[in-house]
Amino acid sequence: MLFRFVPIKLQNSAMKIARPIQTYGRGNAKAGFPGFTLIELLVVIGVIVILASLLLTSLSQAKGRAVSISCLNNEKQLVLACLLYTDDFNDTFPYNLGDDETKALVAKKSYANWVNNVMSWDRDPDNTNTDLQITGGIGPYTSGGVSLYHCPADNVVSDFQREVGWRQRVRSISMNAMVGNAGEFSLSGSNTNNPKYKQFFRVTEVPDASRVFVFIEEHPDSLDDGYFLHSGDKYEWHDVPASYHNGGANVAFVDGHVQYHQWRSGQVRAPAQAFVLQYPMRIKTPEAAADFHWLLDRMSISVGPHSSSSP
Repeated sequence: MLFRFVPIKLQNSAMKIARPIQTYGRGNAKAGFPGFTLIELLVVIGVIVILASLLLTSLSQAKGRAVSISCLNNEKQLVLACLLYTDDFNDTFPYNLGDDETKALVAKKSYANWVNNVMSWDRDPDNTNTDLQITGGIGPYTSGGVSLYHCPADNVVSDFQREVGWRQRVRSISMNAMVGNAGEFSLSGSNTNNPKYKQFFRVTEVPDASRVFVFIEEHPDSLDDGYFLHSGDKYEWHDVPASYHNGGANVAFVDGHVQYHQWRSGQVRAPAQAFVLQYPMRIKTPEAAADFHWLLDRMSISVGPHSSSSP
């Protein structure tokens, strides 16, 4: 057996083993432990930054899709509640009234409308009163689901409302003005706001339930009553759809299905904020015309000639 003696040095009554100090660099790198130059390190950091930005973008898109799906599910429950209402009321759609008539009935403690609050940019309690959503109309068929009337992406309030701590209003959705009893607007059987198109009072009057919408997300600056008016007699927007979900909105139809539609024009995809829409909103571009007619084709059916024409 062979023994190898390692020299040791005594210092201050302590034994220390003398060992060489290893240094690793480009010139004398030990096998398997290469060093990095500054440029290589910067490249690695750059790659990490790019991957992180891609990941954050993907996470943001995934979150946006999740919010859109949640909103779509809300509208699905809302249109099913509406259909349950029609089952109990001899196939008749709920009342779909304008703001003045809605307010007048609520003042008399009558809650006949499909929804009984009117949105605004002031501090009217209607903006935060969820009881007015589930009292009367289709409310009893929603199992008290006040969140069904609101898109999770809608956190828009005015500066005046934000000053008192408001973070959102309670409703984002409106009902097609051509569906349901529109009260004073439809006393003659047709809608005075849209006389060349059919007013649907009953489900069985709708020729194709998959082609007529009931509920739609409305732009916050257009939203007031629950009566979404899209007039085919004037080539301009009256009420404007929302575009919370990648420039699009969820739309619920008479047959109960809900679909997402992405708008093409910047006119409809206006920023979601107070006092942003500039009326009259006339149709001036092919993209705006495409959006206008997509919704017009799903609003009602024509019962006579109308004056709207392409730009």
